[in-house]
Amino acid sequence: MAENESTQRSAGGGADSKKEGIRLLLVDDETAYVNVLSNRLRKRGFEVTASYSGTEAIQKMRGHEFDVAILDLKMADMDGIEVLKIVKLLDPRMQVIMLTGHGSAAACEQGMQLGAYDYLMKPCELEDLVAKIREAFGKKSS
Repeated sequence: MAENESTQRSAGGGADSKKEGIRLLLVDDETAYVNVLSNRLRKRGFEVTASYSGTEAIQKMRGHEFDVAILDLKMADMDGIEVLKIVKLLDPRMQVIMLTGHGSAAACEQGMQLGAYDYLMKPCELEDLVAKIREAFGKKSS
């Protein structure tokens, strides 16, 4: 996804654009949501790789290392719980934040039991997500 990489390098200036050095894998089948959130996170200095399905996310993991994954719970091809299980097999240290607009607290709790760092309900404030990403990265680094 060379377009994403060039967008990442040229993302706006200002105080928020300092490099975080945190590599994110953002997984959601809502294309517009992924594109908007990716751009907003890049402007905050994160390195974001967008995936529009669970299958695509798993393929991207095989060629790259990520620090934190943000997974939607409900996706058409593979739900976030299935993706979480595979993520933890491929990279047990990767921290995962479940993000869902479908309000299933039970499924999010299941994700936590399977190794997710935390979960947030959509819509969430960007600063809340950024704080969770930094916390999760801190846990991976320790």
